[in-house]
Amino acid sequence: MAEEAAAEVIWNKETVPKVMKIVSSTLPQRDLITLLLVSPSIHRTLLSHPSLWLVLDFHEMSNAGDRLVSALSLPRYHSVKHINLEFAQDIEDKQLENVKSKCEDSLLDLEILNLNGCQRISDKGIEVVTNTCPKLKVFSIYWNVRVTDVGITHLVKNCKSVVDLNLSGCKNITDKSLHLVADKYQELESLNITRCIKITDSGLQRILLNCSSLQNLNLYALSTLTDEAYKMISRLPHLRFLDLCGAQNLTDDGLSCIAMCKNLVSLNLTCLFGILGVSDRCLEVLSSFCSNTLKTLDVNGCINIKVAVFSANIFA
Repeated sequence: MAEEAAAEVIWNKETVPKVMKIVSSTLPQRDLITLLLVSPSIHRTLLSHPSLWLVLDFHEMSNAGDRLVSALSLPRYHSVKHINLEFAQDIEDKQLENVKSKCEDSLLDLEILNLNGCQRISDKGIEVVTNTCPKLKVFSIYWNVRVTDVGITHLVKNCKSVVDLNLSGCKNITDKSLHLVADKYQELESLNITRCIKITDSGLQRILLNCSSLQNLNLYALSTLTDEAYKMISRLPHLRFLDLCGAQNLTDDGLSCIAMCKNLVSLNLTCLFGILGVSDRCLEVLSSFCSNTLKTLDVNGCINIKVAVFSANIFA
């Protein structure tokens, strides 16, 4: 019996921690929380690894606001770095105000905040939450028509280190927001302004002038942009992903300039109504400059391009 007891002690002190460290690093948050209830030994082991408690995922959950406050009140989440509230039910300004009033210190190390689909959040909510996250690097608020330039003003004022910004579907964002982003986030690496229909050449040009570190740029469904802006994309030496789906005003001249981005890996030129200004001429330039890097090229709808001939040439 003594030997069995000794073996159990060794198992709990040495084997269990090693096994749990390996297994728990791949488990979803809900499963980790369930494991806390298995035994006191496993509970202690899990809590002894702070790296396991850096993410809070309330994706599509109900009562997400209350859940968030409860979680942030626990010591293990006092250094959380990633909060996902994508399509979480009931999230609105008052929930974010509640988080700030009760758990402000727990958000000081937050680096990633996903508010995609949280359509009840307004500029006030952005002001409240960004005021508590000075280290924020990634901010996403896809599909929100309540957010305006006022909210983006709060973001750039409160969070100085953002490198990844997703404003897709924020239809009330204007060039003023892009001017602010360009001036304050010159190390920006990823920008998504899909369907931000109030954006014009002026806003995009400021981005292209100031944010030369961009690697991912999504300009999907911005049909008002012209070659005057597209030509300046050539100023992005590190650009890898470019989405120009719906760029109805793009011409050979603009795309020839884009071809100067020699690190381009993926380029989307699809358009339901057709990009008439793009032809085989500019694609020959793409073949000359980007054939070593370009892996994905979608020209569906570009009726003046001989797809078969070009594909054989550039991807041979």
